[in-house]
Amino acid sequence: MAKDGTNRGGSRIGAGRKPKSLHDKIQAGQDAQVIDLPTPTNLEGHVMPPVKKYLKAKQKNGLEFDAADIFKETWEWLVERGCEKLVNTQLIEQYAISVSRWIQCEECISKFGFLARHPTTGNAIASPYVSMSHDYMKQSSQLWFQIFQVVKENNATTYQGSTPQDDVMERLLRSRKGMN
Repeated sequence: MAKDGTNRGGSRIGAGRKPKSLHDKIQAGQDAQVIDLPTPTNLEGHVMPPVKKYLKAKQKNGLEFDAADIFKETWEWLVERGCEKLVNTQLIEQYAISVSRWIQCEECISKFGFLARHPTTGNAIASPYVSMSHDYMKQSSQLWFQIFQVVKENNATTYQGSTPQDDVMERLLRSRKGMN
């Protein structure tokens, strides 16, 4: 604890040694975990939580909010991987809102451009939609990493077989034999 009474330090996201690549783990003879995504199945009648009203609300510009569609797509993606009960629906809702707000900002950038007029001086300034778009994209990515981490942890199996580099080398050797 610091002198001002706040807690600081501790483990931080992204701190520490970077994990070994899959190729390095296999070369070292370690068991490597890879994501084993099941083949998508056609699930009929699966219960999806109701989409909240604020995800479907009309926007000030009169357009529909895309968050409901993004929520449904993300939910269906989780169902295909068998992780829909492991991810909190509030996290999916937050992700859907962030992505749809990012889309709105990108549409405004396309419509109004990268520059705006300063309200008092009238000089050209960077459009505020650019920084908002960046913030929403960053937030969306962080939320997606949380969702994907659950999928990754619950669909991992031990990798068995040759490395992708071995397959490339085999193809190269076969192509050379065919050239002679």
